[in-house]
Amino acid sequence: QVQLVESGGGLVQPGGSLRLACAASGSIFSIYAMSWYRQAPGKERELVADAISGGNTDYADSVKGRFTISRDNAKNTVYLQMNNLKPEDTAVYYCHVEATLFGLGSRPQPYWGQGTQVTVSS
Repeated sequence: QVQLVESGGGLVQPGGSLRLACAASGSIFSIYAMSWYRQAPGKERELVADAISGGNTDYADSVKGRFTISRDNAKNTVYLQMNNLKPEDTAVYYCHVEATLFGLGSRPQPYWGQGTQVTVSS
């Protein structure tokens, strides 16, 4: 019922920048929150940045000052601007959306994107 299309991943040198985008489509009534997670090989999936409806944002300590999350509510799209990338940022990045759909209850439900690879290497 909800499709999340992720784009913007790729290979970049240390110190470089990438901008990830995630567009949500489907019978969406309202989006409560849009977030970015990442998972490196052998590690647990971790929250990178969170954008809650109303403008509140939150970041993992490891990316504060380097990453910026933003939303375009008219397009149901969330972005992650990543600057000064480091090798330890290498991971698969996943878009996560909490949303209510037409015809369903009022409690937001979670949805996940397929993931996009970000590799930081010289």
